[in-house]
Amino acid sequence: MDLRCNCVYLKLCIHTFNRMSKTYKPEIVNGEKVPEGALPYLVSVQNITGHVCGGFLISTDFVMTAAHCDKLNPTNVVVGSHNLNKIHKKMRIKFKKCKHGHFQQTITGYDIMLLQLNKRVNFNDRVKPIRLPKRGMTVKEKSECTVAGWGKTRTGGEQVKELQMVNVSVISLDQCQRVWKKYDGILPDGVVCAGGYATDKGFCQGDSGGPLVCGGTAVGIVSFNRGYICDYPNVPNVYTDLSKYTNWIQKKLKEKKCFI
Repeated sequence: MDLRCNCVYLKLCIHTFNRMSKTYKPEIVNGEKVPEGALPYLVSVQNITGHVCGGFLISTDFVMTAAHCDKLNPTNVVVGSHNLNKIHKKMRIKFKKCKHGHFQQTITGYDIMLLQLNKRVNFNDRVKPIRLPKRGMTVKEKSECTVAGWGKTRTGGEQVKELQMVNVSVISLDQCQRVWKKYDGILPDGVVCAGGYATDKGFCQGDSGGPLVCGGTAVGIVSFNRGYICDYPNVPNVYTDLSKYTNWIQKKLKEKKCFI
């Protein structure tokens, strides 16, 4: 991304914010189709036009997704689906939203939102929650993880209907920050990086809100890439680090006071 102004540490300028807004709404690149029912925690977050973001079940009545997905006016989630062309009415559930109060845009962090479902889901082989990390948990550099979604498979392409997944390696935060800094990009606090760097695999538009899964635990939420480029920029993909938000998550799950 060609940013036309210089930003220094803790002094993000408005122009950078405007240009970096292109990072919103990241699909799986160079992945493969997911076997039917293999990722029962994945949900499709939709508005009146269809799929807009990913999400994942963390309990019988809560879904986790990215806060920036709220700008797409989501109205319901689809659970237990692998092929978005094959959805029946019982799969659709409306919700109330708990967006993190400090969220402004992806580049400033806090890109996390809970969706409180209007009805509890029944767990089965196709619908199950995924484990969340403990507070302070760290994922080692080069750990092999997975990201999945119904997003695009190339820059400017069409979103897919059948769930896709790809393996990506975790990149150290120091290395991630160094690479992003080359493009005048300053990473927010509370993120983890994986894929999109020294590889041709990662996420793209339409995968936002989905989980980065390492060892059976959802450690991150798909947040942003560089300038909508998916084929593939040599800049790491960025995820919200869930281990930094465990207190906020537990508080919201206990309160159950999300709003429309």
